[in-house]
This record gives sequence, C-alpha cells and structure tokens, in this order.
Amino acid sequence: MIVRLLVFIVIVLALGYGFSWLADRPGDLSLMWGGELYQTKLIVAASLLIAIIAAVMLLWSLVRMIWTSPHSVTRYFRARKRDRGYQALSTGLIAAGAGNALLARKMAARTRGLISADQEPLINLLEAQAALIEGNHDEARAKFELMAKDPETQELGLRGLYLEAKRLGADEAARQYAEQAADKAPYLPWAAQATLEYRSRAGRWDDAIRLLDQQKIARVIDKDEAHRLRAVLLTARAADRLDANPAGAREDALAALKLADNLVPAALIAAKALFREDKGRKAASVLEDAWKVSPHPEIGRAYVRARSGDSVLDRLKRAEKLEALRPNNVEALLISAQAALDAGNFAVARSKAEAAARMSPREGAFMLLADIEDAETRDQGRTRHWLAQALRAPRDPAWMADGVISDKWLPISPVTGKLDAFEWKSPFSQIDGPVEEGSLASFETALRSLPPLSDFRPPAPAAPAQSARDASAVAKPVAARPVPAQTVSTPATPVKPAVAQPASTQPAPAKPLPAKAAPAKPSTALVTVTKPESPRPPEPRPFFGGAPDDPGVRKTPADPEPKTRLKLF
Repeated sequence: MIVRLLVFIVIVLALGYGFSWLADRPGDLSLMWGGELYQTKLIVAASLLIAIIAAVMLLWSLVRMIWTSPHSVTRYFRARKRDRGYQALSTGLIAAGAGNALLARKMAARTRGLISADQEPLINLLEAQAALIEGNHDEARAKFELMAKDPETQELGLRGLYLEAKRLGADEAARQYAEQAADKAPYLPWAAQATLEYRSRAGRWDDAIRLLDQQKIARVIDKDEAHRLRAVLLTARAADRLDANPAGAREDALAALKLADNLVPAALIAAKALFREDKGRKAASVLEDAWKVSPHPEIGRAYVRARSGDSVLDRLKRAEKLEALRPNNVEALLISAQAALDAGNFAVARSKAEAAARMSPREGAFMLLADIEDAETRDQGRTRHWLAQALRAPRDPAWMADGVISDKWLPISPVTGKLDAFEWKSPFSQIDGPVEEGSLASFETALRSLPPLSDFRPPAPAAPAQSARDASAVAKPVAARPVPAQTVSTPATPVKPAVAQPASTQPAPAKPLPAKAAPAKPSTALVTVTKPESPRPPEPRPFFGGAPDDPGVRKTPADPEPKTRLKLF
C-alpha cells in the first residue's frame, strides 16, 4: 500500500514538473493533415494527448470489467462458500476438542458440502476426531490411513495410526509407524523418542546412536540431554561387548565417561575391561576418578577387590585410601568398616560403622553393626538389638525405575521402556533429603543403652540351686546376687541360723519364741549355715533389663516388694 502511494506521488510530481517545463518554454505546434493546417499551443497539445491516453485506459478498464464479470461473480460466490466452509471446519474442530461429537459430525458434513476433501485434508482429521469421540475406531483408522497417503498430512496420519496401535497393544505395528515417521521426519519428538526406545529395547545400539545423532543435528533435544543419552547408549553397548570384545567395550565405556563423568556403570565396565586386558593400574585410576565424582558402593567394592590375590590387610589399606579420597562419606565409612571386619580389626570396624550410622541411619549400617557384634562378642542380645534397628531403619539405596528394584543397572526401564530410567535411590521411602531426626535420635538412644565393652565378660555357668529360694534367686536378674549356701553335716547345737537375703529386700524381723519353750534335745541334724566362697567376677549387666524377646511385666512403684521367710522346722 505504501509503495503504491509513493508511486502515485512520483507520477503526479512528474506531470507537474512536465507542465511547468512546457509553460516556461512557450511555442506553437503546427500539424498538416489532409491538406489542412492545424496550429495550437504546445501546452494545449500536451494536455490533449494526456487526456486521450486517460480516456483510452478508462474505456479499456470498463470493457475488461464487462468481459470478466461472469468469472468475477462466480469467484465471489466461490470465495463466500469457501469462507462458510472454513468457518464450519473451525467450529467442528473446536467441538471435537471439547468432546461434542454431535456438533462435530454436523460441522463435518457441512464442511464436506462446502469444501472438497481434496482441497482441504483437515476434513479427514475432523471426521477422524469425531469417530474417536464416538468410539468408532475402525472409521478413525481408515481416515488416518487416508491422511498417511497424502504428503501434506502424512505425519499427522502416522501419528494417529501409532496411537491407535498403542491403544490396541500392537507394539510391532506401533514400532513400524514410529520408525516410518522417524525416517521421513527425524525432527518429530514423538517418533524419534518412540523409535529410540524400541531400538534400545531390541538391543540395536548402533541404530539408536545414529538416530540420536540425527535428533541432535535437528535440535529436537537439548545438547546436555543428548550427551547423557549417548553416554547411556554407549554404556549399554559396552556391556554387551564386554565378554566378546573387551577393547571395544573399554573404548565405549571411556567415551561414555567423557560425556557423563557421573555414570557409575560406565566406570565399572571400563574398569572390568581394563582388568581383563591386564591394565590394573589404569583400571584403578578410572575407579578413583569415578569415586571422586560419585562415591558409589559398587565402585568401592570393585576397587577394594580389584586384585584377587590381595590379603585382607591389603584390602583394608585400599579401603582406607578410598576413605582418604572422600572423607566423611557414608559409603567410604561402610566400605572401610567392612574391610576392617574382614581383617579382624573390630575396634576400627565398630568406630567407622557407628560413624556411618550417625551420618545416615539405614539398614546396611545397622546390619554391619550386627555382623561386628556377632563376630566380636557373640552376644545374641546385642546382635538382635542391631537387627531390630535395621528393620526399623530406611532401606539402603538401590537401582530403581518405575517402582522396580534391580540388582544391577539397566539402560531402559522394564516397565515403560524409557531410556535412562534407573536411579540410585532408597526404595519405597525414596529419601532424597536429610535424614529424619527421629531415626538419628533412635540411633543415639541405642548407643547410649549399650554397656561399654570393657564391662563385658562371657557369662559364667550358673551354680545348681540347692533350694527353692536359691532357684528363685538364680532366675531373678538383680544387681547383687546372694552367695549360694552350702549344706554341711554338723552336730546340732542351739545356734541361730543365718539366712542370706537378697540385696534388694530387707531381712524380716525374727519371730519371738514362746515363754515356755521346751529345751531342744541334743541330736544330730542337717542345718543350713553360710560358708564364704572365693570371690567371683561380677556378672555382666543385662542388656535391656530382660530377655530380648520377653521384656516381662513392669511393676508399678506402688506394688510392695515380696518378703521371704525361712522356717527350719
């Protein structure tokens, strides 16, 4: 519009300039025609010439309009009909999106009457959407197949066929539709992602890597995400080639580590391949670098047990080296504690395991403490205590994907087929933040309840009870136990028997004898006297104040202590 206005202004200015130029140069124009002489001013002749040209142009336009009027009228009505058709198509698509199948069908029929389906392929889409809303999937598939044959709507038709195949559970048909769409248009995210997952599930790692490179070139996925997925695919291919081609597996794993240095499976596969090639120092270096980035228990175990001929002390040194690389780390402390336990250094193992349990109270730490307790003291009560703590503690981290726990890392999820779905996290609870205060307080309470190891001695065998009173004294765990009485044969003399009382009870007052009591006749009888024994070492205090599996009945302070009396006759 602006250009046309500028052209008009330029023409007007040119005409004005021409008339002014002629006006400044007066003259006459003579024309001899048919024996007659015609003479006029030059500016008048120029004006007549311009007027004649304008009249001819106007006449030509009028004749042309009359000549083309039938076509113009037809085009007007055709455009009006097309506009009404597109309005109906728009209304139908909105109705289909809203789930109004009746209005969508009505608008589809009106659109087909106003617009030809060859001219507008969206009519097939509207009818397919209406069929899907009504549940007529056969008709919808037929419409999608028509769209797949049209170059303009081929991608749309393939997506519709892919979704229908997924709905019916026809994985092979869905894979074919996705691969066909990915080959023709690798920039389609849904086709590329589905094809990538299908090829990964089938173990076609080379094809998957090639498709991923095409996606990266087309900028369908982010650069960092492309590097991560490529590292996962290289790690998966290295795992398949580890047994047959260790060198190729090593190259793939090292390339994966360059793309994602925190990918633990890549470091493990690279180290295994290097060990098979007798490159132990290089393998240890790879594990150390991976441990610095991401301390993982599998890396620690592989590093500690790298050489099969090492002794337990050598493994302990290697574990301590890992701990020096990442001090105050839970995994490093647990690995060092396990190595110290294998080496028989129970003090070091206990201190490191307790430190790990303080930092992260979880199942593995308490199970390790139970193993240490069983190996060092053989105290079943203590061992059961740590086992009970392990049952209540959060579970150790494991490889998880879509709620499935795997004993090893896998490149794809076994449930959804998603690539790079496995994560190292705690099952069920899935603790991602700091440890709850309740768990740490429970651990601190458990530590305070344990007696020091210096006070622990193996329990001595109990002496056989000589009477019901002695048997009850043996069965009752008290702080100070009475010395068991011995039975000896002595002449009966009028002596007052000394009765041993438990330390926790006061001796009952002696009952006065009757005033007229007959004197005892001298005879020989068995009487009970106390005889001091050799001092015994103090027996260990009870761990919980009762049997581990039977805490007993608690007594209220109001209950009186039972008093015992001994009657000789």
